[in-house]
Amino acid sequence: MRATVRQAARATVQLVVSAAMAFGSYIFITVLLITAIATAAVVGAFMLPETVLLIRRIAGAKRQQAGAWTGRKIPEAYQPLTGTVRERVRTAVRDPGTLTDFRWMVAYYAYGTLPVLMLPLWPLGLVVDGLWCGLLRRRAVVLPLITRLADLDAYWSTVLLKPSPKARLAVRVEELVQTRAGAIAAHGAELRRIERDLHDGTQARLVSLSMRIGLAKRAYDQDPAAARRMLDDAQTLAEEALTDLRHVVRAIHPPILTDRGLVGAVRALAASSALSVTVTVDGLTDGHDGPRAPAAVEAAAYFVIAESLTNAAKYSGADRADVHLARARTGLRVRVRDEGRGGADEAGGSGLLGMQRRVAALDGGVTVTSPVGGPTVIEVELPCVW
Repeated sequence: MRATVRQAARATVQLVVSAAMAFGSYIFITVLLITAIATAAVVGAFMLPETVLLIRRIAGAKRQQAGAWTGRKIPEAYQPLTGTVRERVRTAVRDPGTLTDFRWMVAYYAYGTLPVLMLPLWPLGLVVDGLWCGLLRRRAVVLPLITRLADLDAYWSTVLLKPSPKARLAVRVEELVQTRAGAIAAHGAELRRIERDLHDGTQARLVSLSMRIGLAKRAYDQDPAAARRMLDDAQTLAEEALTDLRHVVRAIHPPILTDRGLVGAVRALAASSALSVTVTVDGLTDGHDGPRAPAAVEAAAYFVIAESLTNAAKYSGADRADVHLARARTGLRVRVRDEGRGGADEAGGSGLLGMQRRVAALDGGVTVTSPVGGPTVIEVELPCVW
């Protein structure tokens, strides 16, 4: 009986909040009527987008409330209301999410009265269930109906506020447009970095190498010893140019990824890091023994880990870091943690932005947690099929 009362009290709070939201929606009818009249008169068409935004906020609050009760988040799918007044009005009218919210609000005027049914259930339940459970030791009958009312309110809200396939498709197209733009920007930045590395490093060494060889040819007949020294210098420059080229090639796609797989490449990266790095693996194997993620996914994960460890060594002040690789049912998960000073800002540099763009191009997600004082945790999820 005590557990039943507690559950009924929790459901009562849920229904009271629903009643307050229903009362607010009833008051909102006035705003809807004014907006409809003003829009019909054309002169007040600017009010339509603002009213739609208010409806979105009300529907969003109901989504949060119903999701908190059921434990399942209700997604949102809206087109952004931006641009001129005409563009905002056109988007508000054509957005499938507007129709979904309006349909829910109309239905909510009816089922928003469910909390009223709760009022007689409490006194009746305390008497009937008190005797039924206390004397006969039977299961409560009346008070659980309050919980069922809360369940019904949440169920109807979930069904009505769930975005339509057309709305989800529109949001997905917008996401793909943004990720494509980010991928193009990341590709352009990568090309500029490669060009800069070749121009400032390899090209400069090759020019110096060509000049040394030319001077050695001129001095060969008159001063063979000086020519030999110049040729030794030229050989050193050629070796340095080859080293620079290897670095550029590794930055494009590390050959170790092909040879040893992601786990082996990350272990080699950890061994060469300036930090003391611990690598833990869940569900993955070294080399080619087990299933591997696609090459693009492995390359993105390797880039994220390399960039994270570089940033930690430069800015965090930490002396150690942890890298965790895990195979999930839907993809690959990466977590890099350091115990540094924290305070990493996603907008403060190109490193984190480059990670996000590279991961977003593969439809993945990046979460950065870095409070002041640390620790800094970078979590990445890359979807793939194993």
